[in-house]
Amino acid sequence: MSKPRVAIFDFACCEGCQLQIVNLEEEIIDLVGAVDVVEWREASTDHSDEYDIAIIEGSITRPEDEQRVKQIRSRAKVLVALGACATTGGVNKLKNNFDLDDVKRAVYGKDAGKPHLGTAMTKAVDEVVKVDFHVHGCPIDRGEFTYVVRSLLMGKTPEIPEWPVCVECKSKGNICVWELGQVCLGPVTRAGCGARCPTTRFRCFGCRGYIDNPNVDAAREVIERYGLDINALKEKMILFASKQEPTIYG
Repeated sequence: MSKPRVAIFDFACCEGCQLQIVNLEEEIIDLVGAVDVVEWREASTDHSDEYDIAIIEGSITRPEDEQRVKQIRSRAKVLVALGACATTGGVNKLKNNFDLDDVKRAVYGKDAGKPHLGTAMTKAVDEVVKVDFHVHGCPIDRGEFTYVVRSLLMGKTPEIPEWPVCVECKSKGNICVWELGQVCLGPVTRAGCGARCPTTRFRCFGCRGYIDNPNVDAAREVIERYGLDINALKEKMILFASKQEPTIYG
């Protein structure tokens, strides 16, 4: 039986999530041995238009990017969005809060009007095409990535947590960083990272995106308990998935 053909593509991103794959070290040998990697610019010069699984890192920021990702989708049986830029739009989506001409002038100065520097509103991959599976985070968690890939290879549907980071914090016995005076997005952010940031006494800043059905009452209780100014909280929430805050804070 032939191995599944896998292609990895990048759009607007730092490629840090692909670096996490490379950082699997010895484990990557077993993983790569189970598939046929036919395209991966960061690690190989091979190119192919034939693949079964497409893994995409990065957000969609130009019209030509939309056409390219649609073409990739048309060729892939399964499409996986890799990392925050692909799953939510990531920090790139901060651009959407400003006039695009102002953004271009701020970044490119006198060259802002050149055609090859054109830009558009930033989109997550699933705002353009159908995404089958998401690997969240900035950067991704290596263990979660291998779990998703192995599940796909076994014909199983990977189960991504749909509960908040606070659950993982409590299971670890962490001191709540709200008690330390930090504005933490743990009550509304999707778990699966092992509460990595709060475990080191640093607030969750929402890189895994917001859970689909946040516990409204619990979230409001936290806000009221610590006398939080809602606008201050919203300022923290725009770093990832800008302009997509849960309506409980609206």
